[in-house]
Amino acid sequence: MPRHHRLEPPAPWVEVAATDGDWDAADPRLLTTMLGHLLLIRTFEEYVLDLARSGLVHGPAHSSIGQEGGAVGSILPLAPGDTVNGSHRGHHQFLAKALAHVEPKGIDPAAGFSPEVREVLLRTLAEICGLDRGFSHGRGGSMHLRWKEAGAIGTNAIVGGGVPFAAGSAWAHRRAGTGAVAVTYFGDGAANIGSTLETLNLAAAWKLPLCFFVENNRYAVSTGVAEATAEPRLSARGPGFGVPSWKVDGMDPLAVWLVMREAIAHMRAGEGPTLVEADVYRYFHQNGPFPGSAFGYRSKQEEREWRARDPIGRLAGHLARRGLLDRAGVAAATARAKELMAEVGAELLEPLPGGTSGRRRIKPAQWPDPGFAHVGVRGDLSEFEGARLADRDTFTGELAERRFIDAVSGVMARRMRADPSIVVLGEDVHRLNGGTNGATRGLMEAFPGRVLGTPISENAFTGLAGGIASDGRCTPVVELMYADFMWVAADQLFNQIAKARHMYGGGDAMPLVLRSKVAMGTGYGSQHSMDPAGLFATAPGWRIAAPATPFDYVGLMNSALLCRDPVVVLEHVDLYGSTGECPVDDLDYCIPVGRARVRRAGSRVTVLTYLAMTMYALRAAEASGVDAEVIDLRWLDRASLDWETVGASVRKTNNVLIAEQGPVGPSYGGWLADEIHRRFFDWLEQPVQRVTGGEASPSISKVLERAAIAREEEVAAKLAEMAG
Repeated sequence: MPRHHRLEPPAPWVEVAATDGDWDAADPRLLTTMLGHLLLIRTFEEYVLDLARSGLVHGPAHSSIGQEGGAVGSILPLAPGDTVNGSHRGHHQFLAKALAHVEPKGIDPAAGFSPEVREVLLRTLAEICGLDRGFSHGRGGSMHLRWKEAGAIGTNAIVGGGVPFAAGSAWAHRRAGTGAVAVTYFGDGAANIGSTLETLNLAAAWKLPLCFFVENNRYAVSTGVAEATAEPRLSARGPGFGVPSWKVDGMDPLAVWLVMREAIAHMRAGEGPTLVEADVYRYFHQNGPFPGSAFGYRSKQEEREWRARDPIGRLAGHLARRGLLDRAGVAAATARAKELMAEVGAELLEPLPGGTSGRRRIKPAQWPDPGFAHVGVRGDLSEFEGARLADRDTFTGELAERRFIDAVSGVMARRMRADPSIVVLGEDVHRLNGGTNGATRGLMEAFPGRVLGTPISENAFTGLAGGIASDGRCTPVVELMYADFMWVAADQLFNQIAKARHMYGGGDAMPLVLRSKVAMGTGYGSQHSMDPAGLFATAPGWRIAAPATPFDYVGLMNSALLCRDPVVVLEHVDLYGSTGECPVDDLDYCIPVGRARVRRAGSRVTVLTYLAMTMYALRAAEASGVDAEVIDLRWLDRASLDWETVGASVRKTNNVLIAEQGPVGPSYGGWLADEIHRRFFDWLEQPVQRVTGGEASPSISKVLERAAIAREEEVAAKLAEMAG
């Protein structure tokens, strides 16, 4: 018979409850502040639901009524420099952090509420209603609440989507040495999401000061926890990753406060992340003013039982028992909070014209200007004022033949030496003498602690980099080993990093560089060969740099690192071993954002291309004998494309060929051809022509791969056809 030895996780997992002795020992100021926060949040949420019922909230209204105890109990122990983010149901967390920011000494609800408190409620309500006075000028609404000055770094509509960003905030705190911690709030649904579990592992491996706070409200929309997981005690997730975990009654704000003090002490001591599961209950449905029982997925009896445990009622009972505030005092404080909300609402709302009884509308002057709709998708590039700009025709330094891959590692070393805020992270970047291709050669030894080898968890470490960039104290450079892995990290790349600046009002920078390689022609097959240029061109927020020479790589990477927008720098494996002119020791110039380069002058056909296809197009032009003008686009995103250079060439040649290697479906040239037709229709002798690969992704067979992609032969054939 085999012998069995029971294994225990190294991390503790405990359940904590507050006793009457704890309530008796609690500071009166703490308890009255808890009451002030709970009353303000509750009355705020009731007011929001009233507006939603009247059709005055455009979009969802995910109320937190019933869950306030977990937010208030967990946020009051935090320090001003600590940060929090949350999920789509995050009004209570946002308000608790914002109220603590404006009233750091606490709130006495019996004494009334300050103008600063009123302003927090006004701006939060305005944001939820989509109004200009909101924290993000109405762009965020109910699900995207952010006030960075208060340490509220953003709630998030993607389930689990904000968790990696919080890890980035925690990493930035630790690097800065401030002792600050981060808390990420999410629900029972996100406890099963890959980004949450990936981040749990990453935070544990790197010992980040991050608290994973699970608000277990029993239902992901209408699906119960027991239906979704075999272990409904969600705090069990923590010990499996070596993370100390606590389970607590979230309807008891003091119990949550006691647990959070323990968790915070653990994190401030440098012991790594923590996990807290608070059992709470949302009194209403996922969205709107109706209870869950109205939709049939839970009973009225269950709802009554949870309402009997209401955190405000529990706290009020202990205040009365201790003689700190009687029931009449609580009722008076509640009335004051409701009066304040009515006053705040009156500043944003007015009766409907015509005297319709009881009907209201948003005051027209409160709406944002429609012209603001697209402002702030990207920055204005003012960071380049005073920057040293150069191109091959203006560069005066010494040049020599150099390998492309050496330019990649060389410019990164130069920038990291000059700017201690730059950090590099990705899989194997710290091993193998510079990662899998040598792009980070020498960086680990030269800059210890700033080259971070990650687990294989693209969603987590890409999102962590987004959090670092959003924090603003460091500039992360992320390497995704192959461009196809961008699909794995797609939520973080396109829902989070790309949208953050615009979604939260347009003012906050996102200085992040993403490096990845295109590996067509290397035999790595369908899942390691993608050209992602077309994908990124459809994602507002990203800038796209595509260098084709060592000289250009240096200048484009310098610009990417200076830019305050996220920039993806694409690299092609065919170029790594190639050589070309590169500065010997002057690696400090920037190639301007939005500047293409004419690689070959011509008068018959304009060839637009990028990356390795540039050299194939040049060879094809020579081989075909067609007088083609070859333009290396270099910057590919909609905001940065050099229409001046493209337009001048089109007006000269009256014919356009877009040449790229990859499959026709996700190709970059589709949108570009459409735009050229719109802009230059009157100058074109024929429709824009295209060279691409076929429909299928490249496969591994050498013969089949070559048949699936395009190179110089396909470009030469198309040029001959166009000139014939």
